[in-house]
Amino acid sequence: MTEYVASWSGGKDSCFALWKAICQGIKVTGLLNFVNRNSTQVMSHGLDYKLIALQSRAIGLPMLQRKVTWETYETEFKSVLRELKRRGITGLITGDIHLQEHKDWIERVCSEVGIKAILPLWGSDSLQLLNDFIEAEFKAIIVSVKTEIISKDWLGKDVDRKLATELSQLAMKSKIDICGEAGEFHTFVYDGPLFKKRIKLDRGMPKARDNYWYLEIKGYSLADTCDNHFPRSLHPCHRKLTAHHAKRGKEYPVTQDRLHAVKGLHREDK
Repeated sequence: MTEYVASWSGGKDSCFALWKAICQGIKVTGLLNFVNRNSTQVMSHGLDYKLIALQSRAIGLPMLQRKVTWETYETEFKSVLRELKRRGITGLITGDIHLQEHKDWIERVCSEVGIKAILPLWGSDSLQLLNDFIEAEFKAIIVSVKTEIISKDWLGKDVDRKLATELSQLAMKSKIDICGEAGEFHTFVYDGPLFKKRIKLDRGMPKARDNYWYLEIKGYSLADTCDNHFPRSLHPCHRKLTAHHAKRGKEYPVTQDRLHAVKGLHREDK
């Protein structure tokens, strides 16, 4: 049996890659996330690591979080993958779309460790991918924007049809990637068909840091998801999702123990 972990940032691309993988029948054991050793923020989107960990609970998949620096990132990345491989993990799922250097890096690292890299979104048209994410009824907001490219007024915007249109118009003027693949903006997914619970956010004011505007998240909690928002029975992935949800519930304690046997923030690495 091949088992995979999904690289997780908290945003739409890593979430949709996980969704696509499950729809393809891939068995996903858990989520992998990296945290800045010099702060409480995750490496990718600048959000608090506890908020990202809450997504793990909301989805029902265990998460392994490891503290790193940019200088040690590749070394730690490979170290974690080797430890996971020893515990039966055979591959890694990522949300890369079309940045060749990212694809080359992830495939090289996985090859050196001896596991398989799966990129379910690779080569997709950015606008089509964004529309597919919206059509699947995932719920997300913009949580950071690059200061010289996008106004801070975009913080907190819902990822919906209106935003897709606005991004298309902006892309024609500034040649940004509609999915923010080059870091133009970042998102946070708080609900959707993968989620057993939704995440309620208490939003604050914009904060400037390191050439980005960030949406302050003052608080967060789990709440019941609105199942009627997600027409799962009409979606071709419905049966696979239902089976995956059922298996997650039964296997969660075992898979959590396997992931948590690897050094991470759930232990004394704080």
